Amino acid sequence: MRSRDLTDLLLLAAVWGGSFLFMRMAAPEFGTMALAELRVGIAAACLLPFALWQGRLGPLVRNALPLFGVGAFNAALPFALYAYAAGSLGAGFLSIANAVAPMWGGVIGWLWLKDRLPWTSALGLAVGFLGIVALVWDKLDFTSGGSGPAVLAAIVAPLCYGIGANFTKRFLTGVDALTSATGTMTMAAIMLMPLAIMQWPEQPVSIRAWTAIILLAVLCTTIAYIIFFRLIANIGPTRAVTVTFLVPVFGMFWGAFLLGEVITRPILTGASVILAGTALVISGKPKKRFS
Repeated sequence: MRSRDLTDLLLLAAVWGGSFLFMRMAAPEFGTMALAELRVGIAAACLLPFALWQGRLGPLVRNALPLFGVGAFNAALPFALYAYAAGSLGAGFLSIANAVAPMWGGVIGWLWLKDRLPWTSALGLAVGFLGIVALVWDKLDFTSGGSGPAVLAAIVAPLCYGIGANFTKRFLTGVDALTSATGTMTMAAIMLMPLAIMQWPEQPVSIRAWTAIILLAVLCTTIAYIIFFRLIANIGPTRAVTVTFLVPVFGMFWGAFLLGEVITRPILTGASVILAGTALVISGKPKKRFS
């Protein structure tokens, strides 16, 4: 791996790890839908003019329907779920829960696209499931005011990413990265807008929360997508997805260093097992077949 690609990988991990920090800072004041809408809306506003300038209007229109599906599963739903979870869960916990996305992607690919899972990937799915259990075991409290619903949201969000990734593979193969990113954010912004208007915060929002949401949208969404797609082009999707291993490290660090979050033994145990399972899933090289 070239030094530039390694730098991109570390930078992307640091930026995506910071996204959970910014969600944690903004969620209490913005609420779920306003936070998710501002994230995708600002990102779309940044990407759309550039895409139009690059002549991507035609591909955006031709692929409007599949982009709507990807916008739902790769942005609107997971961003809203994480925004909800960030209201009561720490940035470190959320970044670890996010690390199961490649495992969900493998499960969905096996069920939907009939990808053949090698035994190492199947073992990785089982190990990752045990890691999820270890991570959430002491947080599944569904009594009034408990964190159980937020924990479920944090687990389902990466499942949406797994669906979105396979949806992209199935319907957007050959579509350039700029068109995919722009269409995804634009469609997600359209979907979330009515709900965001209905649930817009009644009280004035602090400068701190506005700063967090702008950094989340511009740095952790717009710029991060550009870096990620550049990595895919330079080192391939399999090696690019290894960023998954580094995001929880930065997520826990930012949460502990800037928000004073405590890194508990269940969190460390769950993180270790989940990352081990993810490593096994990614290490497999399944042969593809479509029904």
